[in-house]
Parts: sequence; C-alpha cells; structure tokens
Amino acid sequence: MPEGPELHLASCFVNETCKGLVFGGCVEKSSVSRNPEVPFESSAYHISAVARGKELRLTLSPLPGAQPPQKPLSLVFRFGMSGSFQLAPADALPPHAHLRFYTAPPAPRLALCFVDIRRFGHWDPEGEWQPGRGPCVLLEYERFRDNVLRNLSDKAFDRPICEALLDQRFFNGIGNYLRAEILYRLKIPPFEKARTVLEALQQSRPSPELTLSQKIKAKLQNPDLLELCHLVPKEVVQLGGKGYGPERGEEDFAAFRAWLQCYGMPGMSSLRDRHGRTIWFQGDPGPLAPKGGRSRKKKSKETQPGAEVRKEDLPLSSKTISRTRRDRKHASKSKAQQSEGTSLQQNQETPTALKKGKRRGRLAATGRPF
Repeated sequence: MPEGPELHLASCFVNETCKGLVFGGCVEKSSVSRNPEVPFESSAYHISAVARGKELRLTLSPLPGAQPPQKPLSLVFRFGMSGSFQLAPADALPPHAHLRFYTAPPAPRLALCFVDIRRFGHWDPEGEWQPGRGPCVLLEYERFRDNVLRNLSDKAFDRPICEALLDQRFFNGIGNYLRAEILYRLKIPPFEKARTVLEALQQSRPSPELTLSQKIKAKLQNPDLLELCHLVPKEVVQLGGKGYGPERGEEDFAAFRAWLQCYGMPGMSSLRDRHGRTIWFQGDPGPLAPKGGRSRKKKSKETQPGAEVRKEDLPLSSKTISRTRRDRKHASKSKAQQSEGTSLQQNQETPTALKKGKRRGRLAATGRPF
C-alpha cells in the first residue's frame, strides 16, 4: 500500500511532468469507478500537487482568459492499495486509468491519469484534507512530534506500538512497511505497549551544554522512535523512483527492495495484529502479542517482498476474520473425518462424490432403480 513517501514522490512526479503543460477540456472519469464526477471544465489550466501524509491534493488552476471563467478546483486523493499517477498519450491510456486530465490542443494530446488497479483509491472534489489526520511525519515533523507527546493519555497508546504506529491521527504517513523498518532499527518488540515506549521520550532532553551542531549530530547518531518516523520515510524519498510498488520485478523498485532490512525479508518473523495486518520483526514479539498467534519465519529469498505480503496491507473487517476462522475450523473438521493415510490433495483429485451425485441425478430422472 502506498505510504507517506510514495504520496510525496507522486506529488513530485506530477509537478515535474506537468510543469509547462497546458490542460484543457473536461475531466474524464472511467465508467467503472464509483468515485464522484469532477465538475470542472476549462479551455486552459495548469495542474500542481502537494502531499500531506497519506493524502495528495491536486489543484487545477485556470489560466487568465480561460473559458468558462471559474476558480481553481482542488481534489484530495487517497491512493488505497495501488493508486498512482501516470502521464501517457491520450490515444494509449494505461489500463485502470480511472480519472484523466487531457492536455489542450494543438500539441499531441497527453493525459495525466490516476491509475488504480484495485479501485480502493478515492478522490474528493471538495479539496479538503481528511478531518482528524495528524501532521505529516515527513513535512511537519515538529508538529507531528508535539501532537504525539501531548496526547499519550489517548487510548490508542494502550495498544501495542505496532498498532499505534498505523493510527493516522498521530502517525499520518506511516504504514505497514515503515512501521516494521522503524521498530526493527530500534530493536523495539512490536507488541510492546505504545505508551511504555513513548513516555520515555518525554523525559529525554539534550544537555544544555551541547552546541546546536552537537545536538543535531547526537540526534542523527541516536535517533528515537519519533525521529525515525521522520527520517526513515525521508530515506525512501531520497531513493527516488516510486518507492514501494505493486509490480514485482520492475526496475524502478529495485533500489527500494535493496533498502529494506526487515519487511518481508528472509530470517524475519511475522505475526498478525488485531486488525489482521502482518507485522515483520526479529526476536521477541513483546508482552501484548496476540494469544495463540503463531510466529512465521521467512526462510528463503525465492519470493521477494511482493504480492503475498501486500495482501496483508488491507485491514480485514471483523466479518472477514470471522469467516476465515470459520473456514479453518470447517477444514480441520473435514480433515479429521478422512480415513487414515488419505491426504487432502488426494481427496481433491478424486471426484468420487461428484460422479455419484451425477449418476443419482440421471437415475432419478429416468425413474430407474440404482
């Protein structure tokens, strides 16, 4: 799932590729998208973007003299699991381009496209940041830090630190891969109580005898958890490319995969938190680890951090979790009823019951005895 660095990289991409381009006409939405129509039409306008945490705001600004006269329009995007922006020829749109902004003639027409394979992304024509989201960990560090430390009495910090790090009211921009990398670097058990980890930061103050340069050097050499929530996303941005991406084997993501130390890496253990999302870690999971949860360890490098890991990026609803547990219980019961020495795979390959059922259907239709 795209996280803070990916949204920031997407805003940089839009600003760089759309600089100097003049767009015109209506904004076009795909017929299959359930997102709202964008009520904007202009003979000439520019596009710019800015990111904040896990949101990106696109601004459409009409040029002087453009028709019909109107004010700039802003759209706020949340990328879901697979959202991104691409610039493509108007006659060769990429698949799953659910919102398109076309350049004005006479130059060869291009289209800035919001591409979303899984269609979990969303845009809001009102152009307002989602209420309740905290300051951006990447661009509003001081406000972000203050917001966390002032609100440690919130019940969100009764939970494991790995779950608290996904609360966008306090950690706007942190997602599944970032939380794993941050906790791994500090050797913090993912299921340690969040308040226990963060209260210690309220007491830490640099010595007044240090100069400013010495204080900065000390922070860079021994960053705390909140500082890493800023520095680790910054590292991803500095890698360039697209950061975390949905396509395995694509060269643009090679630098990101080489940068990972924990998330989906061989030798790391994993558990599911109470939302059903996988947290990767090394060593002791911590005192609040889910009871009965079985830690799984990744054994080989054959499978890169890819599809099987990213499936966990979508929080499971309580209904989904209940259904999964029910299916597992049913599977266990069926297995226990099988005759000794007969594997599940063998039963799936032997369509005895299916053939018998078809025969019964034919005999019943003819009225003949078995």
